[in-house]
Amino acid sequence: MSNLSDIGFPVKNEQDVNDVIMSVLPHLTQIPCPPLGFYYKFQDESGAELYLQGNQGQDILGFNPAFNAKSRRRVGLTTAIERDTSALDGAFKAWANPADESNPEDSGDFPFVFDMPDFRLQEDIEVQKTVDVALTAFASNDFEIFSSEEEFESSQSNEPMFGARSFSPSGLFKEGEGGVVEDIIPPQAHANFSGEIKEFELRTNSLTEAKFYWLLLETYGGEIDVVADPKLVDNEPKIGGIVKGSFWISGKIIS
Repeated sequence: MSNLSDIGFPVKNEQDVNDVIMSVLPHLTQIPCPPLGFYYKFQDESGAELYLQGNQGQDILGFNPAFNAKSRRRVGLTTAIERDTSALDGAFKAWANPADESNPEDSGDFPFVFDMPDFRLQEDIEVQKTVDVALTAFASNDFEIFSSEEEFESSQSNEPMFGARSFSPSGLFKEGEGGVVEDIIPPQAHANFSGEIKEFELRTNSLTEAKFYWLLLETYGGEIDVVADPKLVDNEPKIGGIVKGSFWISGKIIS
């Protein structure tokens, strides 16, 4: 499983990834990003997206999966994070629901990081500013669905209790020697969370005809979209059910 398979691009190896890139080439929209190069966007009617990255010579540098998310939440941008994977990669650190919109640092529900598929197009966005974002969480192997909050709570009888609507920014902190909590540098767009299912669909990527689950969750801090490979889903989702897992977070600035 991979972030690609969470949006209907099933891949098992590097050749599969190359095949995916080749399959979307006839369907790309070019987005200039001078002086660094270009983004090339693929968008499927299912909501699945890919952002390829190209230099000025239009050689492919890399790519990022993304999703046309429905969720909206208010966040305070505090730090722009450049990635060393590509000149066109990047992320933002933000606070969820900042108490002081004019000074969002350390003033919200919690800090977290989200990667952006079009980061360099947002360089005019100021940090220390409050914006609306759409966030998508890509599921991993520990993805779980519970039919109710009661089932979720009973499943935690032998482990630390987490609320049915919780959010832990695991990409910011790690436990070091002696149990001391240390910052992760550079911070990563990873989180562990749980949330209540508000909507869900089994969607089909029209390019590959592969299916994937989309869920809209209410979690601590607000809404978030979740996408998941059906192979990760042991229990059929239902409205009011609870989702728990660890995720990669991708986001877009709406306003």
